[in-house]
Amino acid sequence: MVEVKGDRPFIYLDHAATSWPKPAAVIEAVREAMEHDSANPGRGSHAMAVRASRILFDTRKSLAKLLAVKNPNDIAFALNTSMALNTVIKGFLKPGDHVIATAIEHNSVRRPLEYLKKLGIIDVTYVEPDERGQLDAKQVGLAFRPNTKLAVVSHSSNLLGSILPVADIGELTRRNGVKLLVDAAQTAGIMDIDVEGMGIDFLAFPGHKGLLGPQGTGGLYIHPDVDLEPLLHGGTGSQSESIEQPSVRPDRYEAGTQNTAGISGLGAGVKYVLHETVQKIHNKEWALTQNIMEGLGALKNVRLLGPELGQPRTGIVSFVIDGADPSEIGFILDQHYNIAVRTGFHCTPLAHETAGTLETGAVRASVGCFTTSQEVEAFVEAVKEIVQHYS
Repeated sequence: MVEVKGDRPFIYLDHAATSWPKPAAVIEAVREAMEHDSANPGRGSHAMAVRASRILFDTRKSLAKLLAVKNPNDIAFALNTSMALNTVIKGFLKPGDHVIATAIEHNSVRRPLEYLKKLGIIDVTYVEPDERGQLDAKQVGLAFRPNTKLAVVSHSSNLLGSILPVADIGELTRRNGVKLLVDAAQTAGIMDIDVEGMGIDFLAFPGHKGLLGPQGTGGLYIHPDVDLEPLLHGGTGSQSESIEQPSVRPDRYEAGTQNTAGISGLGAGVKYVLHETVQKIHNKEWALTQNIMEGLGALKNVRLLGPELGQPRTGIVSFVIDGADPSEIGFILDQHYNIAVRTGFHCTPLAHETAGTLETGAVRASVGCFTTSQEVEAFVEAVKEIVQHYS
């Protein structure tokens, strides 16, 4: 699992893109499902098909426990967060609707919104946080219009690591009859989420990041009082005699054969998170980011993005070095130090515009629950050497 480049062990600091390594239980769950439970879930009554269906339901129950969802069937599986977000944006909004989003949204939010806007179906207002990605919920309230139907909010910026006040925004949306869609790509499994307590109507989340599952897994929570037009139509294994997509959940939103082996791995990942506790994981990641910020903040010509040292954030530290191309920094870290980070624009030009890095991009280091303090120290030392070279 560990690669060595010369005498340097491999250090993975790209958890905001996908978590690695996965817990041994996740890998074993995928293998077990592939070997013993690979029938099509919901498409038969024989023993293997029943076991495959049980994997999906057990994972749904674990997710419901983690996210404080009352009915596990209000969670539909998706390939990723992007698919979940598109399901809501394209399945809920109608002609003439107004949407409020923030200026730190990922392209998985911005692009479908702009697509519908281009077609003349909706109008969009982007509420701007400060340059560190911090937002007052009152700013969202000021953007309400009579035809506002949906607010879309990233729980945490994938560039800045800032955490938005979702519960405060949820209180405003509930009071004004507006539905709230939360992008939990950077927080599911890393921060406590209570969909009802936070006023969340839709929660889109990945399985392969903080939940430690395989890629190609994710999900969408849909409030029981809200109906969406499905993004996909097709076979579900239920109500097969009908020409319409089933109305029953979760079948209505899960057309086609599900990724049973991947969902089995996701279930194991969620159980790992539940056992370790979200709070413990978050506290560890926050402490590691503080170590990175302390180390990089002491270096000349390095500018850190996002909340200041000591402030709440997820496990993300992005930065720029004066006079240095972020892509070149990432290349040097990879080729000479065997350290994996993410560079460029991180699929979030809105956040880069907010941070003032739209012309250059940035280097992003993101920690995970298996990152060690020794790895963080080695990363800081590597950046220190690089900065000295550019001075």
